[in-house]
Amino acid sequence: MELAPLLQYLISGLTNGAIYALIALGFVIIYHATTIINFAQGEMVMLGALCAISIYHLYPSLPLAFLGGVVLVTVVGIVFERLALRPVKDPSPITLIIITVGGAVFIKGVAMLLWGKEAYNLPSFSGDAPFHMGTATILPQNLWVLGLTAVVLLGMEAFFRFTLVGKAMRACAYNPRAARLVGISLSRMVQLSFALSAALGAGAGILIAPLTLGVYDMGTMLGLKGFCAAILGGLGSSFGGVLGGLILGVAESLATGLISSGYRDAVAFFILLLVLFIRPQGLFKGDS
Repeated sequence: MELAPLLQYLISGLTNGAIYALIALGFVIIYHATTIINFAQGEMVMLGALCAISIYHLYPSLPLAFLGGVVLVTVVGIVFERLALRPVKDPSPITLIIITVGGAVFIKGVAMLLWGKEAYNLPSFSGDAPFHMGTATILPQNLWVLGLTAVVLLGMEAFFRFTLVGKAMRACAYNPRAARLVGISLSRMVQLSFALSAALGAGAGILIAPLTLGVYDMGTMLGLKGFCAAILGGLGSSFGGVLGGLILGVAESLATGLISSGYRDAVAFFILLLVLFIRPQGLFKGDS
């Protein structure tokens, strides 16, 4: 096997893995505050891409499209938590998870009504002239994806470890009753976690839009793969979520290039099942 194809597969896999990592971090944020899994996270990715594309078509400015898309989806995340989750009386984790699944279906349906079934494109942030690494190439947008993933990871680690709000969110997940007794507003922490998670998902969607296309059903598979990455790395660890996403992306890329593209999606779920059988807590069982 020649080195050049393997290097190209690796670059492609790391880019896709970084997207999965950003989505996985969205799962980790909400898990830190609620210990539930938000299966509507993939739809936040889709909304981020489509909202940014719509804003760009109205006013062709990529910074404005990025900021506007993130803000709009953050508002959606806050409204979703306020209307769908907070009214539930004495919720159990499984009840909340089912609600997020229903919310994902609802959001996808609304997106189909608003944008239709067509696919839309967004220009690359820094042009399309590729960089060459030997015989392999890397697009500038790939560097944006990898760079933002690194920045978000460092920011999340600092947020949960060194800020009072981050520690309060973790306390709400560990012991909600004790958190209330020391004056932490559980509802406010949960709402903040959904806002941060939605903003992160929107950013991931906007980053991937120039590499693929924005379409109403793009979030379902991305959300599932982000969930697989979070489980692989460990839901209690931000670093584990990123590592899980990168491993998953590289595994998919190698399977596509060396075996067949038909195995691309199967790889993620095979890895998920393997981890659940061998190490259910994931690669890292951290509290970060």
